[in-house]
Amino acid sequence: MKISVIGCGYLGAVHAASMASLGHEVIGIDVDAAKVEALSAGRAPFFEPDLPELLREGVASGLLKFSTDIADARDSRVHFIAVGTPQQKNGTGADLTYVDAAVDALLPYLNEGDLVVGKSTVPVGTAERLAVDVEAAGAELAWNPEFLREGYAVKDTIAPDRLVYGVRRDSEVPSHHTKDMDHRPAVKLLNEVYAQAIANGTPLVVTDYATAELVKAAANAFLATKISFINAMAEIAEVTGADVTELADAIGHDVRIGRKFLNAGAGFGGGCLPKDIRAFAARAEELGRGESVAFLKEVDAINLRRRDRVVELVVDALGGSAYKKKVAVLGLAFKPNSDDTRDSPALDVAVRLHGLGAQVLATDPEAIANSRLRHPQLSFGTTGEALADADAVVLVTEWNEYKQLDPVEVASLVNSAVIVDGRNCLDSKKWRAAGWTYIGLGRP
Repeated sequence: MKISVIGCGYLGAVHAASMASLGHEVIGIDVDAAKVEALSAGRAPFFEPDLPELLREGVASGLLKFSTDIADARDSRVHFIAVGTPQQKNGTGADLTYVDAAVDALLPYLNEGDLVVGKSTVPVGTAERLAVDVEAAGAELAWNPEFLREGYAVKDTIAPDRLVYGVRRDSEVPSHHTKDMDHRPAVKLLNEVYAQAIANGTPLVVTDYATAELVKAAANAFLATKISFINAMAEIAEVTGADVTELADAIGHDVRIGRKFLNAGAGFGGGCLPKDIRAFAARAEELGRGESVAFLKEVDAINLRRRDRVVELVVDALGGSAYKKKVAVLGLAFKPNSDDTRDSPALDVAVRLHGLGAQVLATDPEAIANSRLRHPQLSFGTTGEALADADAVVLVTEWNEYKQLDPVEVASLVNSAVIVDGRNCLDSKKWRAAGWTYIGLGRP
């Protein structure tokens, strides 16, 4: 099938390359000429495992092309909208400027029977509004939210854990059952696009626009709440002497709760969870139901407090002042296997310590370039350079290479064997046995 992907940022580039790997003929459209040039040469403009290989293979095969001219999408049958929806500059709601612009630009090139598919994360009600113009152009609109995990985005696109299609509900068919909606052309076309995943048994939910939009918002809100819940328990553990890691293990055995996303630490960040839960709360207030998700404001507040706590622990470990003390910051990306520093707790910790007068030397396997662009006042180096003569070490992104550090070897490099484990990912007994003052979050 011929497919266009409008917007070739993180979501769009991964989606375009993955669709081409499935055998579709894909044209990626983006206004950024430098990005299009890089992608056309098979180079990923950001770090994501397996993406460079897919790009090179897709471009070499001729199935994957990129362009700055949206007119090049005119021959495609299915058009994916994959542009960003950042937080508004003067508010907490989602900025839909790029979504609206993408759809408006695409309208003149739609053909009768085409399908426009939204993948961007948008406030509930957006699809219903956009469908008016799309249908007036003779096409159909569907909403197909993405559930990508950075670091695993290629896998999550090619072999997703579920597929959700939001389509316009027939007025004469009030039922919400999938079988009453699977006759729609949008469903049939999307089933062709995702034929491999469906053949492999991927669960499929066909629903209406509003539910599809809420699925993404609700999923992110739930994950954020689960992370902030265990971090709230860490706050209690710190004043009672309890161990939040053992607490998480114990409650995680309950199948109704589960152990995933119950790791206390510096909190969540990135380009999705923080801005998405704020946008969800903002939209709920617009709908007159702000009280229904008022708890999300506390979820956000708990999350931000953990960054404060990491900084406090480092300062306390340095005797009450970070001034002119060398601090090695291990990690800058908001999570491992990514170079994404958007709203990164790790980068935020480094900046705050620098502001307190510490001689911060930060490192990361992939995110130094992005960090330098955002905060050129910081100093960066290799892991060895960061650890050399450090008065304290703080681990804030749980890259495997940091989790696998030999505490005995590292002790020979630093000035003072003090480590703050901002992700509770190290073996505290092993590090203490090597002579380290080990400090975890919510751990005695």
